[in-house]
This record gives sequence, structure tokens and C-alpha cells, in this order.
Amino acid sequence: MSGQIFFLVHDVARQYAHRAIDDHGLDGSMVKISEPNRTLEQNAAQWPYLEGFAKQKQLCINGAMVWANSDDWKDVLTGCYNGEMRMAAFDGKVIMLPQRTSKMGKRVFSEWMEFLVAMAAQSGVEPIYKSPAKQAGELVGAA
Repeated sequence: MSGQIFFLVHDVARQYAHRAIDDHGLDGSMVKISEPNRTLEQNAAQWPYLEGFAKQKQLCINGAMVWANSDDWKDVLTGCYNGEMRMAAFDGKVIMLPQRTSKMGKRVFSEWMEFLVAMAAQSGVEPIYKSPAKQAGELVGAA
């Protein structure tokens, strides 16, 4: 059996999941119940803010103020959000390990978006939208 995924959004789905467990109670099987990961819409909502940081703020990297790209800003800001900087040492160098927003559940990602919007406001950073429709509010925050 390759595996089944059930979205527990109503009673019938829960009954099917329960039946699958009863019918396939194989020794060594695993059942994992988790919150769904963030949506594509949630993912898209963070990038105008990260692009805003990239175009409007410099970072101090290796002692110099430099312009960093939106991916670098994502690494820095997710580290700040989590209250940690994940670092690794390799070949005599220290490397910051990025956080993965794709692994965040919907609720945690919503909290991340609140943090990101607050950090942008605190830093005087305006989001940069690539589409006028999105700037007008078609895509607002996290779901």
C-alpha cells in the first residue's frame, strides 16, 4: 500500500480515515495527523514584503552594509521570527541555515505573516507588488 491522505474536514472524511485504519491495520504502519501546510496564496503574500526589504533596506554582512536579495531577507527574518539563528560551521566558515516556510502549517504561517508585516511597518518598508491588481488588495495577507 503506497499510502492514503485524508483531509479531516467533515464527518464522512473522518469515517473513511477511521475505516482505512481498521481495514489496513498493518503492523509497522504509521498514522500521522497534522495541520495542513501553508497555501500557495499564503506563500505569495510574503514575497511583496520580502522584496520591499530587499529594495529598501541594507543588511550588515561581513561588516559591510550591502543590498541583499529577498531570499536572504527571508532567511534573516524567519530566523528573527523563530528567535534563533541556525548556524553551521563547515570548512572553517559559519553558514546561516534557512528556515522553511513551506513546512509551516497554516496557523504558524499566518503568525509569520503578522510578524513580517509588523517588521516591515516598524522598519518603514513598503511592500513591492509586481502586479497592480495585487497592490489594489486582491491578495491581502494570509488566509
